[in-house]
Amino acid sequence: MARPARAPLLRRLLLLAAVAASCSYYLLFLQAQASVPPRYDGFAYGGGAAAAWKDAVLVEAFLDPLCPDSRDSWHPLKLAVERYAPRVSLIVHPFPLPYHTYAFHACRALYIANKLNSSSTYPLLELFFKNQEKFYNSATSSLSSTSVAVEMSKMASQTVGNSVSEFLSGFSDTKTDSAARVSFKYGCTRGVYGAPFFFVNGFLQPGGGSPIDYSTWIGILDPLVSQNGERIEMFTSM
Repeated sequence: MARPARAPLLRRLLLLAAVAASCSYYLLFLQAQASVPPRYDGFAYGGGAAAAWKDAVLVEAFLDPLCPDSRDSWHPLKLAVERYAPRVSLIVHPFPLPYHTYAFHACRALYIANKLNSSSTYPLLELFFKNQEKFYNSATSSLSSTSVAVEMSKMASQTVGNSVSEFLSGFSDTKTDSAARVSFKYGCTRGVYGAPFFFVNGFLQPGGGSPIDYSTWIGILDPLVSQNGERIEMFTSM
């Protein structure tokens, strides 16, 4: 009587294997198709911005400016990075989630800000986190894409220091569109499928899609910083 039960189980295993193979093929195809950008993706955090990655622990965060979990993850991550700087470097990769209608607009806004005034990129990210509700799907359901771009430009101009019209013109710049697309594609090549996602020295941290609290960050970074410091001291004394 146990024999017939094997067939459904075998079919499920074969189906899972086929799905896994399809995903692997898609990632390889995406990596082959994605053009190499002229610079590494993302925004380096802080003054001296990860100037010496080889001598620092590198944290990479994939965040959606309109994602509540990305918002909640930012403050503890920022505190942890600032605690260990410059021994810890941070790069944020904008990753617009497709079910947040205007997340791609928000990511483009970050690239516009970075082009006009690079010191305003992170303040604008924090401003998006503070005012997310204004750009949620429900709040923008009756607005056109142009209207949303105008509202984002009004908000951003306060932080960037440029006029609303100057910032708004950035949405017509194909380079900001391309940069935001590269960020999304780059996240896909790293296996990112949600936000927030975190990598430390290239290794994915568990719990992708959920915030990491401050104490957990300290538990992750403290041993690495200590080991890194010992290694640097060893090489210096040689």
